[in-house]
Amino acid sequence: MNRLAETDLSVKLPKKQANERLDAALQRLLRLRLMLGGQIGDKRIGPPLCVVFEGWDASGKGGAIKRLVRPLDPRHVRVAQFAAPTYDEKRHHFLWRFWPVLPGWGGMAVLDRSWYGRVLVERVEGFATEEQWSRAYDEIVEFERTLVAEGMIMVKFWMHVSEEEQLRRFEDRAADPLRVWKLTDEDWRNRDKRPQYELAVEDMLERTDHAAAPWHVIAGDDKRYARVAVVETVCAAVEAELTARGHDLSDPAPGVTYED
Repeated sequence: MNRLAETDLSVKLPKKQANERLDAALQRLLRLRLMLGGQIGDKRIGPPLCVVFEGWDASGKGGAIKRLVRPLDPRHVRVAQFAAPTYDEKRHHFLWRFWPVLPGWGGMAVLDRSWYGRVLVERVEGFATEEQWSRAYDEIVEFERTLVAEGMIMVKFWMHVSEEEQLRRFEDRAADPLRVWKLTDEDWRNRDKRPQYELAVEDMLERTDHAAAPWHVIAGDDKRYARVAVVETVCAAVEAELTARGHDLSDPAPGVTYED
């Protein structure tokens, strides 16, 4: 199954509709986050929530993350970004460096890149041997199953954009003095290797999509649609888990909105 090719990148949301849906979803998210933390509702500490973002360069990960955490108190969420492992991190198993940022009960973490680098950039660029990245699929699935079995809600996103839209965003960044820092020579080199990366992404989606932590491929050519889809998907996952645990999700203060 070719999930990238099957993703409809033409989907769009008009600005007014997108703003209305995003505001409604952020209001839902704020209530749900406070419930997870035991601040409202029956005051039970809820399960940890971990949201994982992967995607193409310039696919909108940063913008989606900014919207996702916008209504939340900074004390109630941790955003962690992962680049290439350091020399010391390379001395350990590749999953070792991710443990410290994982949320505990009542906590929430958002990961900008993750352990999937092992089967993406490390595979394509030759930073891991074939034996290492080949066995990583099973290691990752067991890692995630262990976390979910312990109670974690894990939501995984692949932010997908077309080659044409990616190029347009690259060129926009190159022409913007306040955003040019976001575009590197490595981004251009990765773009040249898109066919190799597409193969790696398809393998990742097929081999690490499992019931405990399925993949959500987000059509990202329209940023408004992508941001709404991300927040609504996280809300749905949290609501499903809290409902299964017997939490009352009724709104104690309908009509009251968060302060942006």
